[in-house]
Amino acid sequence: MEKTIYLRLRQRVQVRPDDKVILEDMAQIIAPEYMLAALQKMVIYKVSPRDLNIIVIDVMKVLEKITDQFKEADIQTIGPVQTIIEVVYKKKRVSAPIFLLIWFLLFFGSALAIMNFHDDVSMRSVQAKLTTIITGKQDPKPFLFQIPYSIGLGLGMILFFNHIFRKRINEEPSPLEVEMFNYQMDLDNYVIISQNKESIKRINDDD
Repeated sequence: MEKTIYLRLRQRVQVRPDDKVILEDMAQIIAPEYMLAALQKMVIYKVSPRDLNIIVIDVMKVLEKITDQFKEADIQTIGPVQTIIEVVYKKKRVSAPIFLLIWFLLFFGSALAIMNFHDDVSMRSVQAKLTTIITGKQDPKPFLFQIPYSIGLGLGMILFFNHIFRKRINEEPSPLEVEMFNYQMDLDNYVIISQNKESIKRINDDD
C-alpha cells in the first residue's frame, strides 16, 4: 500500500493565544486517504501564555510527530523547512485624540519636507522664469505653474502609492508595498535563524 506523504510548509501562519497549531493549518498535505484525515488534525504545537508573539517550528519537529504515528510512512518535504507562527493578540482601538495627533504630525511633517525641498532647489524662482519665458511678463507669484504643479504633486503621490485611502487603483504593487515585502522577508529570515533553536549549535550545548 502506498505510504508516501508530501508536505509543503507554509511560510507564516497566524493563530490566537492558547490555540493549537494543527498540521492542516501550517502545511499543504498530499497523502493516502486513510492517512489524510489524521494528518490534517494532528497537533504540532500548543500555544502557551509563556510564548511571545513569534514561534518558529522546524520541519524536523513535524517529521517527528508524523513518524510517531505513521512509522512506515515515506515523507517528502517540499519548499520551506520552517514555519513562523505569529500569535495575534486582540488589538486595542486607537483613541480619536491620538489618531488626530499622529495625523497632524504626519501631515505637517510631510508638508514641511516638501516645502524645504522646493526651497533648496529654488522651485519658485524656476517657475517665475518659466512664466516669464512663456508669457513675456514677470510675475513674482507664478500661479500659472504653481496651481497645476500642486495638483499634479498630489495626483502623482496617489499614482505612486497606488491607493486612494484603502482602495487600490490597479493590481500592480506600489514601491512602498515592495519595500514592505522585502523588509518582511528579511525580518522572517532573521527570526528563523535567531529564534529557531535547531538552527544554531553552540559549544556548550553538550554540557
